[in-house]
Amino acid sequence: MLRLSTSDPGFAKAFSKIVKGRREADPDIANDVARIVADVRARGDAALADLTKRFDGHDLGDDAAWRIDQAACRAAYDALDPDLRNALELAASRIRAFHEAQKPADRDEVDSAGVRLGAKWRPVDAAGLYVPGGRAAYPSSLLMNALPAKVAGVERLVVVTPTPKGQSNPLVLAAAYLAGVDEIWRIGGAQAVAALAYGTQRISPVDVVTGPGNAWVAEAKRQLYGVVGIDMVAGPSEILVIADGRNSPEWIAADLLSQAEHDPSSQSILITDDPVFADSVADRIGVETAMLATQRVAEQSWSVHGVIIEVASLAEAPALANALAAEHVEIATDDPEALFAQIRHAGSVFLGRHTPEAVGDYVAGPNHVLPTGRRARFSSGLSVLDFMKRTSFIELDGSALNAIGPAAVALAHAEGLPAHARSIELRLNS
Repeated sequence: MLRLSTSDPGFAKAFSKIVKGRREADPDIANDVARIVADVRARGDAALADLTKRFDGHDLGDDAAWRIDQAACRAAYDALDPDLRNALELAASRIRAFHEAQKPADRDEVDSAGVRLGAKWRPVDAAGLYVPGGRAAYPSSLLMNALPAKVAGVERLVVVTPTPKGQSNPLVLAAAYLAGVDEIWRIGGAQAVAALAYGTQRISPVDVVTGPGNAWVAEAKRQLYGVVGIDMVAGPSEILVIADGRNSPEWIAADLLSQAEHDPSSQSILITDDPVFADSVADRIGVETAMLATQRVAEQSWSVHGVIIEVASLAEAPALANALAAEHVEIATDDPEALFAQIRHAGSVFLGRHTPEAVGDYVAGPNHVLPTGRRARFSSGLSVLDFMKRTSFIELDGSALNAIGPAAVALAHAEGLPAHARSIELRLNS
């Protein structure tokens, strides 16, 4: 774990190294993914079968082994412990309600020149949702991806998820049933993204691919953007906690570890104005990790990528937060709004001492698929808009064309495009 203070002479250089540091895939992965994508495009199902056998130890020899049917999803849902079923339903209802409010309105108006202008929003026809199934299986991710697509009106929802040794997670299947997923395919990795993009003999292609995955999945999405739409290229998880000394060190340590346990490459950063509190959190991290089933991963993440930054005043925190542009930002202070007003770049912000980031992963409502690796500077979390596209429209009558057409003619001639100009001139004063 790295300990810094803004009063140190070398702070600017050390902090810049954190900001510019990349915890993502090495260049060799890009070459691996390119080969996998080319293989799936060329051989389709045969390539998927070979790669699934190689990476997941699962034989896709017959039709039944390729897909998980709706009956299995319903059975998994029915078999849930009632408390767990209620929790899943609460999460689904809150996620659905939040995303319903994101639906954009169509626009249709006539301006002062008599030109009718507007735009219509329409869903994509089909969306592919990647659900991790390797290091951990996340039913919450399925809900966070599928429900915005459903709200958008997508007709065909396709899930791809690896099933190591053929084993699927019942909670993921239950979530798929609850969200109304249409197809679930037992494939993962870069090959699954390629199958969604290009289609195979069994799997029809989709228009958009969303959902988190490992470095190979992220690289496949990067390479296939343009063949399909994507939500984002996601990297390792990250959390920034801005906290004063009036917090519980135990609470803040747990918050930092909530992201550290995802992956050894995850990053957790604490900014505080209280050195004694910083010491207490650092000490408590050791106690908390010892109690975790994910201890090995969390310890590696914290020891290699963890950072504590001491500031003279929390007034310094927003500038540091904006430079980091973190996926998750917690503000655990008496007046979180004052700092929040100054934070321009963050995937999602959690305000107050009783708002741990983890609640946003499950039941708060906003999406937990968020930009990482400083991409919050220019992108947002997954939303209904990722599954929709806007088509603008224009309608002019003769009077409206006479009002604005001459200006278009002048610009067309200025650009050296006489056919553009003529197509307008022929209609003027007609």
